[in-house]
Amino acid sequence: MKTSQIALAVFVSVVALAAQADIGSKDKEFIQKAAVGGMYEVEAGGLAQSKGSSERIKSFGAMLVKDHSAANEELKTLAARKSVAIPSVLPQPKKQRLEQLSAHKNFDKAFVDEVGITDHAEDIRLFEKASVESEDAEIKDFAKRTLPTLQAHREHAAELKRSSLN
Repeated sequence: MKTSQIALAVFVSVVALAAQADIGSKDKEFIQKAAVGGMYEVEAGGLAQSKGSSERIKSFGAMLVKDHSAANEELKTLAARKSVAIPSVLPQPKKQRLEQLSAHKNFDKAFVDEVGITDHAEDIRLFEKASVESEDAEIKDFAKRTLPTLQAHREHAAELKRSSLN
């Protein structure tokens, strides 16, 4: 009986290790980049809520916080299932971008350009690639489901730029 329990424990351990090994380096990289991008968007959205001069910018910031927080929670769960470590704090270059944004004379315009358009364009490219090229079905599905929200954020930012920041 004890031998069969040991054999079962070894089998479960091997299966768990095999599951970890199944995720490729590109998928790990996607999860890690998506996690950093999501954290950045939440922080930037919070900054917009506190520093924005227009209600439209504050509202956009609130939307980013809400949507990216939800996606971040889902991504954390996915990363845990795939045994991928994700950062718990923003890397220094992202922190510096937030500091520069915060100090900008025309915060609203800089926020829309930097976060709403440029950063979301980068995120969209990352998620489009993962939605097509990911070797893991769960990661591919997460990327496909999250992509429309990122595209909507970018379009919202483009509308803000066209209508009120010129």
